[in-house]
Amino acid sequence: MFNEEFVAGMACLGAGIAMIAGLGPGIGQGIAASKGAEATGRNPEAASKIRSIMVLGIALAETTGIYALVVALLLIFLKA
Repeated sequence: MFNEEFVAGMACLGAGIAMIAGLGPGIGQGIAASKGAEATGRNPEAASKIRSIMVLGIALAETTGIYALVVALLLIFLKA
């Protein structure tokens, strides 16, 4: 029904749209680092606890971007 060029174009378009999901983790990590620095400035004694919680949150936020990258790569390289 569709030719190979159309399918390849739609796969690349879908990969581009999937990579828009990379904006969320970037913004979230920036906000988390900002709030972590702010909290450490207010309470320096709790810096190690704040840092560990912040790093865990940033790592969890990064998984969203990694999933989007995997979906984009699958769309590009595994065209049906």
